[in-house]
Amino acid sequence: MSDVRIIKRYQNRKLYDTHQSCYVTLEEIAQIIREGNEIQVIDNKTKNDITYITQIQLLFDQEKKSTRAGDVELLKRVIRSEEGTFTGHIKALEKKLGGEVSEFKAPFMNNENSAIETTTTLN
Repeated sequence: MSDVRIIKRYQNRKLYDTHQSCYVTLEEIAQIIREGNEIQVIDNKTKNDITYITQIQLLFDQEKKSTRAGDVELLKRVIRSEEGTFTGHIKALEKKLGGEVSEFKAPFMNNENSAIETTTTLN
Protein backbone atom coordinates (compact mmCIF):
# COMPACT_ATOMS: atom_id res chain seq x y z
CA MET A 1 0.00 0.00 0.00
CA SER A 2 1.24 3.47 -0.84
CA ASP A 3 1.66 6.52 1.36
CA VAL A 4 -1.32 8.57 2.46
CA ARG A 5 -2.57 10.70 -0.42
CA ILE A 6 -3.29 14.26 0.59
CA ILE A 7 -6.39 15.87 -0.85
CA LYS A 8 -6.81 19.60 -0.27
CA ARG A 9 -10.30 21.09 -0.17
CA TYR A 10 -10.44 24.72 -1.19
CA GLN A 11 -13.08 27.31 -0.24
CA ASN A 12 -14.78 26.85 -3.61
CA ARG A 13 -15.30 23.17 -2.58
CA LYS A 14 -12.86 21.94 -5.19
CA LEU A 15 -10.76 18.95 -4.16
CA TYR A 16 -7.12 18.87 -5.21
CA ASP A 17 -5.11 15.63 -5.20
CA THR A 18 -1.54 16.63 -4.37
CA HIS A 19 -0.28 13.22 -5.52
CA GLN A 20 -1.62 13.60 -9.07
CA SER A 21 -1.44 17.42 -9.08
CA CYS A 22 -5.00 17.80 -10.33
CA TYR A 23 -8.54 18.46 -9.17
CA VAL A 24 -10.64 15.38 -8.39
CA THR A 25 -14.30 14.62 -7.83
CA LEU A 26 -15.83 12.67 -4.96
CA GLU A 27 -16.27 9.73 -7.33
CA GLU A 28 -12.57 9.82 -8.17
CA ILE A 29 -11.75 9.88 -4.44
CA ALA A 30 -14.00 6.84 -4.00
CA GLN A 31 -12.02 5.06 -6.72
CA ILE A 32 -8.72 5.97 -5.02
CA ILE A 33 -10.03 4.41 -1.80
CA ARG A 34 -11.38 1.32 -3.63
CA GLU A 35 -7.89 0.81 -5.08
CA GLY A 36 -6.60 0.43 -1.51
CA ASN A 37 -5.02 3.85 -1.12
CA GLU A 38 -5.23 5.82 2.10
CA ILE A 39 -6.33 9.43 1.85
CA GLN A 40 -6.35 12.44 4.11
CA VAL A 41 -8.49 15.44 3.21
CA ILE A 42 -7.31 18.78 4.56
CA ASP A 43 -9.22 22.06 4.48
CA ASN A 44 -6.72 24.33 2.76
CA LYS A 45 -7.73 27.44 4.71
CA THR A 46 -8.04 26.08 8.27
CA LYS A 47 -5.65 23.12 7.84
CA ASN A 48 -8.24 20.94 9.67
CA ASP A 49 -8.49 17.25 8.81
CA ILE A 50 -11.88 16.81 7.13
CA THR A 51 -11.36 13.24 5.91
CA TYR A 52 -14.28 11.83 7.90
CA ILE A 53 -16.84 14.38 6.75
CA THR A 54 -15.64 14.07 3.15
CA GLN A 55 -16.06 10.29 3.24
CA ILE A 56 -19.54 10.68 4.77
CA GLN A 57 -20.39 13.05 1.91
CA LEU A 58 -19.01 10.50 -0.54
CA LEU A 59 -21.23 7.76 0.94
CA PHE A 60 -24.25 10.07 0.83
CA ASP A 61 -23.63 10.79 -2.85
CA GLN A 62 -23.26 7.05 -3.56
CA GLU A 63 -26.57 6.36 -1.79
CA LYS A 64 -28.31 9.10 -3.80
CA LYS A 65 -27.08 7.52 -7.04
CA SER A 66 -28.13 4.00 -6.03
CA THR A 67 -31.01 2.51 -8.00
CA ARG A 68 -31.90 0.11 -5.19
CA ALA A 69 -34.15 1.15 -2.34
CA GLY A 70 -32.30 1.77 0.90
CA ASP A 71 -32.91 -0.05 4.16
CA VAL A 72 -35.20 2.27 6.12
CA GLU A 73 -35.25 -0.07 9.12
CA LEU A 74 -31.45 0.06 9.33
CA LEU A 75 -31.55 3.86 9.31
CA LYS A 76 -34.11 3.84 12.11
CA ARG A 77 -31.86 1.58 14.20
CA VAL A 78 -28.92 3.91 13.62
CA ILE A 79 -30.93 7.02 14.50
CA ARG A 80 -32.29 5.33 17.63
CA SER A 81 -28.85 4.12 18.71
CA GLU A 82 -27.15 5.84 21.63
CA GLU A 83 -25.13 8.28 19.52
CA GLY A 84 -27.47 8.37 16.54
CA THR A 85 -24.57 7.94 14.09
CA PHE A 86 -23.33 5.10 11.87
CA THR A 87 -19.99 5.22 13.66
CA GLY A 88 -21.65 4.96 17.07
CA HIS A 89 -23.94 2.17 15.85
CA ILE A 90 -21.05 0.11 14.47
CA LYS A 91 -18.97 0.66 17.63
CA ALA A 92 -21.94 -0.55 19.72
CA LEU A 93 -22.11 -3.65 17.51
CA GLU A 94 -18.39 -4.22 17.99
CA LYS A 95 -18.80 -3.96 21.75
CA LYS A 96 -21.82 -6.28 21.69
CA LEU A 97 -19.92 -8.85 19.61
CA GLY A 98 -16.69 -8.49 21.60
CA GLY A 99 -14.53 -7.62 18.61
CA GLU A 100 -14.29 -5.63 15.45
CA VAL A 101 -17.19 -5.75 13.04
CA SER A 102 -14.63 -5.53 10.23
CA GLU A 103 -13.77 -9.19 10.91
CA PHE A 104 -17.22 -10.07 9.57
CA LYS A 105 -17.02 -7.93 6.44
CA ALA A 106 -14.92 -10.28 4.30
CA PRO A 107 -17.87 -12.08 2.63
CA PHE A 108 -19.32 -8.71 1.61
CA MET A 109 -16.23 -6.85 0.44
CA ASN A 110 -17.06 -7.14 -3.28
CA ASN A 111 -20.57 -5.81 -2.75
CA GLU A 112 -21.10 -2.08 -3.28
CA ASN A 113 -23.31 -1.86 -0.17
CA SER A 114 -21.03 -3.97 2.03
CA ALA A 115 -21.08 -1.79 5.16
CA ILE A 116 -24.85 -1.51 5.20
CA GLU A 117 -25.41 -5.20 4.48
CA THR A 118 -22.84 -6.19 7.12
CA THR A 119 -24.58 -4.05 9.71
CA THR A 120 -27.98 -5.44 8.72
CA THR A 121 -26.67 -9.01 8.90
CA LEU A 122 -25.22 -8.49 12.36
CA ASN A 123 -28.43 -7.09 13.84
